[in-house]
Amino acid sequence: MEKRHRLRKNKDFKYTYKRGRKLGHPLFVLVYRRTNNSSLRIGFSITKKFGPAVKRNRIKRQLREIVSADIENIRHGHDIIFSLRKGAGESTFEELESAVSNLLKRAKLYKKGVS
Repeated sequence: MEKRHRLRKNKDFKYTYKRGRKLGHPLFVLVYRRTNNSSLRIGFSITKKFGPAVKRNRIKRQLREIVSADIENIRHGHDIIFSLRKGAGESTFEELESAVSNLLKRAKLYKKGVS
């Protein structure tokens, strides 16, 4: 995922959690909000309760790959956070992929004509 698409600052995460809308799934919680600029920024939140660093980093790499493959179909002008739930650690890549697309569809964050 390109640097311009990353949500990195703690204040941006906090503001998105405070002002954003939330959608749940057994594997993730999606938090998103509309922004004033035309860029798309995506962040991932994984707590230490999830497991050791190796496990957390592995799932973050998988999520980055899933999102970057689909980034041209996601609407710009939003900040998006994927917050992982405990059950996501045992999930396959395909399950993670379908969960991400399910949440983005439910949030109506795909561009028109993309399903």
